[in-house]
Amino acid sequence: MSTIRDVAKLAQVSTATVSRVLNNDTKYKITDETRERVWQAVTQLNYKISASPKRKVSASDHSENKTHSKIGCVLSVTKDKYNDPYFMSILTGVEERLLSAGYDIAFIRTGIELNDSKILFHTFSEPITGLILMESLNNETYEYIRKQVPYIVGIDTEREDIDNVGYDHYNVASMAVNHLIEKGHTHIGYIGGSGLKGNLKDSRRYRGYFATMHAAGLSVNPDWVIDCMWDETVCIEQINHLCKTKNCPTAFFVGSDLMAMAALNSLYNNGVSVPHEVAVIGLSNIEVSKYSNPPLSTIDVPTKEIGMVAVDNLIDRINGNQLLPKKVILPTRMVVRSST
Repeated sequence: MSTIRDVAKLAQVSTATVSRVLNNDTKYKITDETRERVWQAVTQLNYKISASPKRKVSASDHSENKTHSKIGCVLSVTKDKYNDPYFMSILTGVEERLLSAGYDIAFIRTGIELNDSKILFHTFSEPITGLILMESLNNETYEYIRKQVPYIVGIDTEREDIDNVGYDHYNVASMAVNHLIEKGHTHIGYIGGSGLKGNLKDSRRYRGYFATMHAAGLSVNPDWVIDCMWDETVCIEQINHLCKTKNCPTAFFVGSDLMAMAALNSLYNNGVSVPHEVAVIGLSNIEVSKYSNPPLSTIDVPTKEIGMVAVDNLIDRINGNQLLPKKVILPTRMVVRSST
């Protein structure tokens, strides 16, 4: 087990400086660079405060002391923490299932927040029994958390050493594109965002779109592939630009309903009629998608059920299931409305 001296040596500072950083002592001036070195050393060495040592808790302890068990949740959101209806629906399922099983959520963090070493360390400075992880995270952060938390279940993460619950991203993209092809469209664009790898074309949704276009003998125009970085403002700006060039496809598959509604807004403001000039289909079937103008065609993803099944898997692990990690894929369905 690492000691405070190990941290000080790796960070090239004194043990007193390490102690001041860990305790957020502002009495002495410490540069941001020094603080960052200390937090990086803490994370790298998996250092734990001796006053609150962690132990792996047995299944029998959990069944007897649910109130002392701490379950955390890590969201995958790019901006406002509680404003994404897709992840909020999953979180609703998580909370309902945990409460019905006698557990509480100890904390809710985002992947972006945990990129801050100080937040990461303090979040896991107390024993955490289990974690619902909706973000793949970078390798360093993930490995640190993996050492702290005995039971982790992912939701659509790309981590193969833990259970995962989700839906088939590739298949829903194919379903959406085939719907547009059946409507007679041959010029189909894609709007989405890049994930952890930072390349939109590595995403499963884009690969499903591309493969389905190729299988139908249709070409993919790179001008019609838009990386909006899952940001509504960027999506609107990109569509505005495309409308000005007079080079729009006749249809878009959009990788989320929020981005699809941003696209509808931009098309409307540019005088483009949906679906007569450009058809739009989204993904997820969030509650407000039925109230967009026009109502949005989409693929329904059982978000609340995803959260519930993830909790069921987590509790199963806490209760002693030691089988190999499994992947649970829940069914999706087409919802056709007026935008296509």
